[in-house]
Amino acid sequence: MTAKQSLHSVLSEPGVAWHRALWILVSALALVASVPGILNPGVYDGVVARFLIPGAFAQDVISAIVALGLLGSAIGGGARSPKFDLVALGLLGYLFYAYGIYVIERTYNGFYLVYLAIFTLSFWGIVFACTRIRDEVLEHAQLADRVRVVSALGALLQPIIFYPLWISMLLPLMVQGDQIDSLYSIFILDLCFIMPAFLVLAFLMFRRRGSGLVLAPPVYILGFTLIFSLALAELVKPRFGEQPDVPAFLAAAALSLLFLVLGSVHLLKLRVAPVSLNVDDRTHSSLRDKRTSGRR
Repeated sequence: MTAKQSLHSVLSEPGVAWHRALWILVSALALVASVPGILNPGVYDGVVARFLIPGAFAQDVISAIVALGLLGSAIGGGARSPKFDLVALGLLGYLFYAYGIYVIERTYNGFYLVYLAIFTLSFWGIVFACTRIRDEVLEHAQLADRVRVVSALGALLQPIIFYPLWISMLLPLMVQGDQIDSLYSIFILDLCFIMPAFLVLAFLMFRRRGSGLVLAPPVYILGFTLIFSLALAELVKPRFGEQPDVPAFLAAAALSLLFLVLGSVHLLKLRVAPVSLNVDDRTHSSLRDKRTSGRR
């Protein structure tokens, strides 16, 4: 078995048809939810604060692009590099976060049930994909020490920045017993899901653990797509009669570029040594061969 085939075992052995069918379903739902918002941002009238409409529009644009990328990964199957499967994991992560915002913030328009479905299916799609990463793949994952350390530091940087930032914004609300009407979902998603993921992956990469080496690129891809949508939101503000915030644009563009560079370099340099099929796979292959022989 070649190195590419061993990495491809992340997502390409038994159960692959069901797995990729889930990706296709999530992609289709994301297109159903995002395209109407691009064509008619009025779908958010009354359920999204007016000053956030440019952000919702930008998020829909990115969501449509992400959905097409995920759809291509699902349909492409084994015809391309297996590392595209890791990219797909990052795209699923983006959809989980993006539609988690709409779900948590009660965006009760005509697409709310679709938002719920995307949020749920993308989460369980990630869980299912991660459970299919075989022990041999994780044990044989390799990354040059320099790239590994830089990637780990990049992952560690996120919780170092955002934990104090978000907590400092929460403390006054807690002291005053105040409730905000918008963007509170960011605190939930970042503090409970994204920052812990970066923290754990940084620790695993410092320890040279295969799970950290393999799963770091998807989290960087998630970060890139999310933050780039914030940069895009500033660029589309004139369409909605608002002035772009240049410092906010530059900050979002710089952070999204950092995620893109870290994720790209990490993914390009990631190597997985050839491994043999495990017992479960041999059993599956044997049963499949017997069924084929029986038909003959």
